[in-house]
Amino acid sequence: MTQTHQQNDQEPNTRFCWWKTVPDFTSLKTSSSPSCLSIVKVLREMERLCSISEHGLDELKHKLMVYKAGDFWLPIGGLKKENMDIPSEVTVLLVGLSGSGKSSLVNLMYGVLGRSGLIPFSQTSNESSKYSTMILEEHNVLRSTRNGFCVYDSRGLDFTRMGECLDEVTRWITDGVRHNEPCLFGEDVVDTSLNCSSDGFVRRKVNYVVVVVDLTDVYKAFFCGGDFKRVLAIKSLFHCPSIRTSNADPLLILTHGDMLKPMERLNCRIKICSYLGIPVTTGVYDIVCLSEQGILPEEADPVTCFALTEAIYRAILQSDRTHSPKKTWKDCFVDILSRVMCSLAYFFAMLSRVFQEWGDKNKIVELTKVSLRKNR
Repeated sequence: MTQTHQQNDQEPNTRFCWWKTVPDFTSLKTSSSPSCLSIVKVLREMERLCSISEHGLDELKHKLMVYKAGDFWLPIGGLKKENMDIPSEVTVLLVGLSGSGKSSLVNLMYGVLGRSGLIPFSQTSNESSKYSTMILEEHNVLRSTRNGFCVYDSRGLDFTRMGECLDEVTRWITDGVRHNEPCLFGEDVVDTSLNCSSDGFVRRKVNYVVVVVDLTDVYKAFFCGGDFKRVLAIKSLFHCPSIRTSNADPLLILTHGDMLKPMERLNCRIKICSYLGIPVTTGVYDIVCLSEQGILPEEADPVTCFALTEAIYRAILQSDRTHSPKKTWKDCFVDILSRVMCSLAYFFAMLSRVFQEWGDKNKIVELTKVSLRKNR
């Protein structure tokens, strides 16, 4: 009876371990063949997440609940914490191609961290709906008045207009993000039917970026001979210089892996990581998003819940490395002085151009008079 009880205790965990259904799983996990090295690394990473998901999830969630911006900051460069410009909340920005699963990921965060159950907080795009996020949306995924971080959902990028899309992403990083602010690519105009305004909302500096990738796009490109443009767009986004913070790559979250067979899912992860030039385990998470009904394909999947929580925890750790020192009165003075000098330089350049054009006109008039005298 005791043995049966132990087996029943193990069943909930094994139900969610999709990687264990890979052919020859046991032999692959212990293989030392160079050709299987990447697969072995991913399998061991998934086993790690599984082994600590049941007991480690609550501990990690508690760390996020009590987190305050700057808690994970470490002394560096001889500066103290009080000398750092730390915001009230750190900001994590989700970016990715249209339909990659950003909004579904936000809903999953609410379900896992905010204890919202099946209530969707962010509208998603799916086969039965043509909806797409058109504005920047700030989400307090902890659903707490004492939250130390927020997550921003953004408009899905169009792989056919990546130049314009990357310019907009760069603007978000440079100028900051604000709730309800329209996402405009190139010559797009504001859709008045949205009936929303960003006036009054705080503009926040982006501290860290998470790139969301649909694994089915990777599978179609590399293994089905499909269109490679989406994968090229993913690479240009991931390596966009503006989204690198503290000389670190953005976090990579892989979604829709449940649409593939286990071995295809592993190979797609290895392929996209190799294509982007990053490790197959560090800073990469395979997360099943919520379905259209707002639930996980496997209800209360502990491995997915823990992977998501650890991904957010890692994003916040990296965010606290991006804080810059506070500006002193000397910095402000130098900044104002440089602006004044630039304005004066611009003024004198314009003045010089005006006098040059005036002088050229006088010279033309004189030459005209000389030529007329000669003709007489």
